[in-house]
Amino acid sequence: MSQLVYFEIQADDPEATATFYAEVFGWTAERDPALPIPYWRIEAHGMRGGILQRPAPVPAGSHGTNAYVCSFEVADFDVTAEAIQARGGRVAMDKFAIPGVCWQGYFLDPAGNTFGLVQPDPEAA
Repeated sequence: MSQLVYFEIQADDPEATATFYAEVFGWTAERDPALPIPYWRIEAHGMRGGILQRPAPVPAGSHGTNAYVCSFEVADFDVTAEAIQARGGRVAMDKFAIPGVCWQGYFLDPAGNTFGLVQPDPEAA
């Protein structure tokens, strides 16, 4: 069975994007000076990844995403949503219930990347 072992986030300003994810989700980020491009190696609660300079323009807003969209499990959707927006993120799709499973919603980080939040809740309705 295959499993996800590494992920990358593209951004026009990788350093600012690394700061956003560190402040919202508690990730650690460190620039890798050995690479020929601006690249931050990140540790996301046991998952490794990177943030790099975006190689092409962000797709227009009406075109949706052109990459995978990852969702992050959180203990409190509303508190995390407030932290995202306080740091320059935006709501892409309002919070909604998946009945009996969770609360879900989607956001754009300051670099325009879409990601989701999931708060498990068997009482969601």
